[in-house]
Amino acid sequence: MWLVRPKEGETVLAFNRLPVDEPLSLQAGGKGKALSMLKQNGYPVPDGCVLLPESFTQGDITPAAWEQVQKELSRLRAGKPAAFAVRSSALQEDSAQASFAGEFESVLDVKTDEEIRKAIQTVVHSGTSARVESYTRHHGLEGGEHPVAVVIQRMVQPEYAGVLFTVDPLTGNYGQMSGNFVAGIGEKLVSGQVSAQTFTFERPSGKYNGSSELNAIAKNLHRLANMIENDLGCPQDIEWAVTGGKVCILQARPITTLNNFNPVTAVWNDTLKGNFLWSATNLMEASPEVLTPFTTSLRYYLDKRNGPNLFVRNHSLNGIICGRFYSNITVQVSAFARFFKGDARRAYQEIAGWWGGLPEGMQIPLLPLTGEEWSKNVLPGLIRSTLQFGEYRKKAPRFLAENRQKCAELRGKIQQTSTGMELVDLWKNEIFPRYCDSLIHIIAASSDIQVRVDRELHGLVGDDDANALLSNLSGTSSQLESLGPMAGLDLVKKGRLSREEYLDRYGHRGVNEAECAWPRPNEDPAWLDRQLKEWEKTPVDVDELIHRQREAYDAAWARFCEKVPGKAKYMKKRLDQVSAAARNREAVRSEATRGMAVLRAFALRAGEFLGIGDDIFFLTINEVLEGLTTGTKAIEYIPLRRETFEKYRALPPYPAVICGRFDPFTWAADPNRRSDVYDANAIVQTKSPTVKDDGRSIHGFAGALGVVEGTVRRLESLEESSSFKAGEVLVTTMTNIGWTPLFPRAAAIVTDLGAPLSHAAIVAREIGIPAVVGCGNATMRLKTGDRVRVDGGKGLVEIL
Repeated sequence: MWLVRPKEGETVLAFNRLPVDEPLSLQAGGKGKALSMLKQNGYPVPDGCVLLPESFTQGDITPAAWEQVQKELSRLRAGKPAAFAVRSSALQEDSAQASFAGEFESVLDVKTDEEIRKAIQTVVHSGTSARVESYTRHHGLEGGEHPVAVVIQRMVQPEYAGVLFTVDPLTGNYGQMSGNFVAGIGEKLVSGQVSAQTFTFERPSGKYNGSSELNAIAKNLHRLANMIENDLGCPQDIEWAVTGGKVCILQARPITTLNNFNPVTAVWNDTLKGNFLWSATNLMEASPEVLTPFTTSLRYYLDKRNGPNLFVRNHSLNGIICGRFYSNITVQVSAFARFFKGDARRAYQEIAGWWGGLPEGMQIPLLPLTGEEWSKNVLPGLIRSTLQFGEYRKKAPRFLAENRQKCAELRGKIQQTSTGMELVDLWKNEIFPRYCDSLIHIIAASSDIQVRVDRELHGLVGDDDANALLSNLSGTSSQLESLGPMAGLDLVKKGRLSREEYLDRYGHRGVNEAECAWPRPNEDPAWLDRQLKEWEKTPVDVDELIHRQREAYDAAWARFCEKVPGKAKYMKKRLDQVSAAARNREAVRSEATRGMAVLRAFALRAGEFLGIGDDIFFLTINEVLEGLTTGTKAIEYIPLRRETFEKYRALPPYPAVICGRFDPFTWAADPNRRSDVYDANAIVQTKSPTVKDDGRSIHGFAGALGVVEGTVRRLESLEESSSFKAGEVLVTTMTNIGWTPLFPRAAAIVTDLGAPLSHAAIVAREIGIPAVVGCGNATMRLKTGDRVRVDGGKGLVEIL
């Protein structure tokens, strides 16, 4: 809608004149901005205006602002008597974090100019009340006086009035809208003066369940609520009324019980946003520890700036649960279920190679989508992403060729900045665009061709040969990049690779490489010496391991050609495709990870400018940029944030699969907790499906072929690796590229987390170390000294 821009000095704006897409709209507060946006988008909102905070001096309305109010009242009356509601719209009111519902004053049914002027003063002065201050402290918001905007809106005389939650505010269930209503004015409902009638809408069908009094308007109310949720970007608490048989929207605000962020502790818990299924099966490899607020905040910063993502009903595929990366499987499955006639399980099977299997009976909550919504909002995004990823695959060779040098140049530019504003400009113009590009390259390089070929091979030649044929992804001409840190140590020891070249190639990789606060190996002059000393414990030659595995591949290929000669040419092409995809994926992942060192350098330089050193990692990226520009008040929160971070860090790794709302402290305190899966919707948490009735078998995913017996060495962290002896079975929560130098020592590898496409499984296959990944609770059932038989081909660990 075309708007007449506000004039200089104009502080009272009609709903249809507030520029809702500009910073000025923030001064209108949550209520004023939402009503203006709805009015401009054509919703049936009773007309009104917003008095911005600049309309007041020391709590009193200025003469200029009052003159503007009188003009608006004249416009709204249109020559006829009218009643108005005068309500607060404080800057923090009706936000996703806090509603302040009922804390500020509202004055209803005022008619004359003098009554309205007094009502305005009453509302403004309520911002300094004791109850507002108490509410502010309880929600961890900034104290002091609240800048208050004021809304003046025409009152309607309704037949019915009520509230409608587009999502269940207690459970986050998206499958149903729920509401209450009363006859007459809605103030009787919100103040609790009368008992209300309840009703629900099923989603996405809109089927109405409730009193017949709303039958005539039910369909339209559901339609409006659904549209408002989409337009305002999150689940809404909507106040509505029926007048003259038509629905009016009186107010819309976020449902605060679905708030996922605490700005004081800088903790995000996206499970609070709704009833979703989450998985971290592959994500925890790069981030085995709880992330700092700086690193965590990058995920949301990306979402606001067109970073690589998938959105369904404004919900992101990317998420954070109390400091750990998770993917919203509900979003992913909801986007693709329509290709499988709405069958969520069937849609999940297509992505199970990345995330692993789900327990029997676990439901996959879906986001409600009509066919029209999917076609207009989801399908175009899928098409755009597909085209974008295709373009990035074409650009991958150039990215691989130039990224190392580009990252070195950026680190140099960061050190050359002399002011905070220079650093901010460098972030916006060069650092962030390259970071965003790197992430798109990672996603574009991802491929599930290995899983699809694996299915074909199992059907043709069985488990053992299928596994052997997929254990030579390096091919004959080069090796996987993820083998580099391990194989490179062997080359340095043999004098075939210089120390400088090793650190240049692999010094950015390691156990916690997705965390910006984690010091990179190439920052520590003694790191490589320690690695080489540990490498001396390796009992076998890596070249021999790789050669032996290629011989196993050659033998399996000969058997394949003999058994199904008609498929040999086809399968050779498929295996070459798998190998090429794996090599490209690993190379792109390594180069993209190099960019994390650039982000770390940026943060440390910002810490220098702000005088807080590495405490910078306890600020969010927005707070850092604000601090470099104008100074930040968030620095005072750093001690509490560090304390909170250490509390989360002391918890065991969260379950790889989470469904519903999750509190890690409550979960960790439960002696009967499951470490593999958490389902808030389950009435009873039954024993893990990975444990057979005999109590001596543990099942996971087939990681790498081979059967061995050995003694368990359970490691809680990589720091304990000096106790790991050659020939032991390595049992740990998860492994990643930082752990790979230990692999040649291991008789076998067993992990709680992981899936067939996890990096640990790929590396184990390449060097022929039997591995079972994604067991769920192996670390809870096995202890150092236990004797086990590991069958990597079957994904089975037997306790002897």
